[in-house]
Amino acid sequence: MEDMTAQRVRIIEGGKLVIPALMRRELGIATGDTVLVDVEDGELRVRSLSQAVARAQAILRRHVPEGVSLAAELIADRRREAERE
Repeated sequence: MEDMTAQRVRIIEGGKLVIPALMRRELGIATGDTVLVDVEDGELRVRSLSQAVARAQAILRRHVPEGVSLAAELIADRRREAERE
């Protein structure tokens, strides 16, 4: 969305904000989709769930070595615990 210019939109009844079609396409969101919104530095940010998941995965990947499966480690831990019981 680097080249996209800011657009003026109105807040309508019920606090609803209409996101322009071009911006929705750029974000990959459609009618009925759930998005994440937050306020950062006084600005409203809107992200698709897929963008939020991709960002979380990128953050996690920085802390987990390549080839390590946290799911596999968790399953192994649970099996060891079950064996001790």
